Amino acid sequence: MFDLAVCAEMVFTDLPLADRIRQIHELGFAVEIWSFADKDLDALAATGARFSSMTGYLRGDLFDPEGADEVVRTAREALTAAAVLGVPRLVVHPGQLIDGHAARPQHRTTGAMWLAAQRGLAALGELGAANDVMFCLENLNTIVDHPGVPMARAQDTLALVESVGHPNVKMMLDLYHAQIGEGNLIELVRRAGSAIGEIQVADVPGRCEPGTGEINYRAVARALSDSGFGGPVGLEAYAAGDSVAALEAFRSAFTW
Repeated sequence: MFDLAVCAEMVFTDLPLADRIRQIHELGFAVEIWSFADKDLDALAATGARFSSMTGYLRGDLFDPEGADEVVRTAREALTAAAVLGVPRLVVHPGQLIDGHAARPQHRTTGAMWLAAQRGLAALGELGAANDVMFCLENLNTIVDHPGVPMARAQDTLALVESVGHPNVKMMLDLYHAQIGEGNLIELVRRAGSAIGEIQVADVPGRCEPGTGEINYRAVARALSDSGFGGPVGLEAYAAGDSVAALEAFRSAFTW
């Protein structure tokens, strides 16, 4: 029903990354990774895994013109890495993150920021079209994990994606972040509809696998299915205990 993927950065953490990816692949999932810059891409490609998404830039902030230019410039480097691994979706953020924190915290969003982000995303869309990849703008929460990132709520990232209107620019709709910042997840997935490029999930609180917190992911999955979404859903979560059990809980929530 859905194309299920697992973020290798957060499970099987006692293993080297390539071994984590092999484990995920052997369990029947596609693989997500974060930055490509610190990885041996040839070694990861040799695992035989199928990759779903990865971070699609190195530096820059979409909320100002110079920062957006840097996002686009470093996205070109991401395209080279994506070609090695066969990654179809590259993730960007409204503001650059360094160890999870906003590189340049902003506590007020202006019209100029919106315009810079729109122009930057439009440029990414053209870059994506020329290279047959999709750039996905991820929503974040600013309450727990990423304070100081402007235009980070799901309703903001959705507005940006829809305003750009490019087929190679979609949302990375992270439901963990959306639950913390906004809630009302079923209406959110219905509203986002065709703007979604990929879904990411983790439960709240704790950022562990479905079933460990307050989100009824089975109901969310049914709403996604009813809305016509049959694309990738990625587990970007820590394992509450055993990693294999966490992946099976994720599979169960999104399979029936």
